[in-house]
Amino acid sequence: MFVQNLWLGLIIWTCVLGLQSRFCEADLCDWTGSGFAAAVDPRIVLQVRLRCTKGSVRWIYPGQALRVVLQPSSSSARRGALCIKAWPTLRGASVYIERAGELELLVTDGGRSEDQVFCFRPNGPHWPAIYLQTGPQTNEAWSRRVMGFRYELLGNRSAAFSLDVHASCRPCNDTELLLAVCNSDFVARGSIAAVSHDPERQTSLVEVRAARVYRQHGQVFEPMPAEASWRGRIRTLLRCHVRPGDGEFLFTGSEHFGEAWLGCAPRYKDFLSVYRAAWAARRNSCDFPLD
Repeated sequence: MFVQNLWLGLIIWTCVLGLQSRFCEADLCDWTGSGFAAAVDPRIVLQVRLRCTKGSVRWIYPGQALRVVLQPSSSSARRGALCIKAWPTLRGASVYIERAGELELLVTDGGRSEDQVFCFRPNGPHWPAIYLQTGPQTNEAWSRRVMGFRYELLGNRSAAFSLDVHASCRPCNDTELLLAVCNSDFVARGSIAAVSHDPERQTSLVEVRAARVYRQHGQVFEPMPAEASWRGRIRTLLRCHVRPGDGEFLFTGSEHFGEAWLGCAPRYKDFLSVYRAAWAARRNSCDFPLD
């Protein structure tokens, strides 16, 4: 659903006519600011520009509207995806993605599960702006609220296949699988110990017992010395219908906002077949230890 950006002209008016130092904020990664400017003129839209690939936005005393433009200095980030995770205190506001002067409604008050993550890709050479618009502010409790979100710009390394695969709940093809073992944030071989479902977040939590962890950037898997294995938890979408099952799998994926998300997860014997064929044809993207 698209609506006309009625505020766009006011953003330009605020930032161009000598008011940039007061209402157009800039920072490298994180921004904290207030909506007191709306008390001066309720038509004002506060504009923020951030230039990092990861950070947060804190909006104290939220005013009428806030427009966040992400302009990362890394050229590789433009080939990836942008993910935002809103705070629970964002309730009472609507979040839009602005593309070419129009607003696409992302979520409105009451329509968001807590901790839900939204990801999208750039439209051409530019990233869409994130636009927050509050409702009527009629009491003192509202004026003390803090709204905001965290953001991550995912480079081509993980976003090229991980987001598309788990968003569509489809198996990886051979090319995606070979890229996954080289470029994922984590790669581990193991079995599914249990699966639990969270209808509110529309996600499933896969508990993995890993015999070997080949790579991890964060702390997805923790060692269990007494059992000579590793234990980890990986999220995926509820609509992917992940179920516990026998057999050994190769788990790959990406980490977003401190959580692991499942990417390609073939049976290990199927991966071995694909990898050995690629190695023989010299089509493998990287060397993978076979043991």
